[in-house]
Amino acid sequence: MSHLLDTLRKDWSLSATVAGFLAVLISYAGPLIIFFQAAQQAQVSNAMMISWIWGISIGAAVAGIFLSIKFKVPVVTAWSAPGTALLVTLFPDISLNEAVAAYITSAVVIFIIGITGYFDKLLALIPQAVAAGMMAGILCQFGFGLFTASNNMPFIVFGMLLAFLLAKRFSPRYAMLYVLLTGIGLSLLLGTMNPVEMSFSLAVPQFIAPEWTWNSTLNLALPLILVSLSGQFLPGMAILKLSGYDTPAKPIITTTSIASLAVACVGGITIVLASITAALCMGKDAHELKEKRYIAGIANGLFYILGGLFAGSIVMLFSLLPKELVAALAGLALLGAIGINLNAAMHQENQRDAALITFLATASGMQFLGLSSVFWGICLGILAHVILSRTGLSGLTSPSSPSKSTGQ
Repeated sequence: MSHLLDTLRKDWSLSATVAGFLAVLISYAGPLIIFFQAAQQAQVSNAMMISWIWGISIGAAVAGIFLSIKFKVPVVTAWSAPGTALLVTLFPDISLNEAVAAYITSAVVIFIIGITGYFDKLLALIPQAVAAGMMAGILCQFGFGLFTASNNMPFIVFGMLLAFLLAKRFSPRYAMLYVLLTGIGLSLLLGTMNPVEMSFSLAVPQFIAPEWTWNSTLNLALPLILVSLSGQFLPGMAILKLSGYDTPAKPIITTTSIASLAVACVGGITIVLASITAALCMGKDAHELKEKRYIAGIANGLFYILGGLFAGSIVMLFSLLPKELVAALAGLALLGAIGINLNAAMHQENQRDAALITFLATASGMQFLGLSSVFWGICLGILAHVILSRTGLSGLTSPSSPSKSTGQ
């Protein structure tokens, strides 16, 4: 233990801490809104809503910290945002007890998929350029959000952009810290902070007894398994590989599944591997040295613990920030990741068309047969690669060996 603490003390950095904080900030300010919508549909009490937030925060924190320390890799975990969106459409037709049973079912199934190693085999079939095209398609929406946010708050957005450019020129390691401080300062100066009545109290988890029904199993558990694997673990593992971390999916999926089981009965939906916020913790902005970016994953987990303990209070604190500030913050923080993935997608000429199809399909936000554009982007990209490649399926290259262009 003393050796671990010494290593953490030596490797700890402000830039990695800021990256971990930004990942939590964006998660709370964005996907958490879907959770509030689901809670309104289910007509749950404030105490139950706080229990939900406690569950997803603590579950993500424990899994992320454990995996980041074990593999010395910035493993960022979160709750299933697509799965939460499913809840909005299902409540109040299913009860909260049925939803918890579906969480448990999905966690067990995903655990089996992870422990058997089948997900690693699936990931090995995805060409590197296609994986990069998928990630670029996911992330570009946040890049667009940087500029569309200027429609409502141009002074704040362009002020943050100027701060970003100056910081990248003179102090690139702490660029996002300067951007965050600039955004908050301008918001205070212009009076755009949201009015919120602040109070601080510890969250108390509420036990919810599971109730298994065919209705919740077919309409929530099975779709939750599919969207978690295709919309979260798939892009999450892809960005790990593309960032130069050859971490197997098996321990990540099994650990997050165990965390999911642990928090299911307090309302915590499936814990998964993050993809979008993970990109914040895997680039040079987190740390110049790739081997020290795992601190961002640990910091992310520590901030999640803080958010879980003060679930009601911390969410109110985050709600102070105008949504345009958060959009600009996310867009600027992800610029590097967008560029890296676009470069990787277009780098190999023989895979360029397939990667471009993947990118456009993913970025389009298309919905077909109830499945997301991320799923269809990967499917169409692989189909295009198989058809256009002379070697067919044997020409698929594993993203486990990313080219230098996708590195740090």
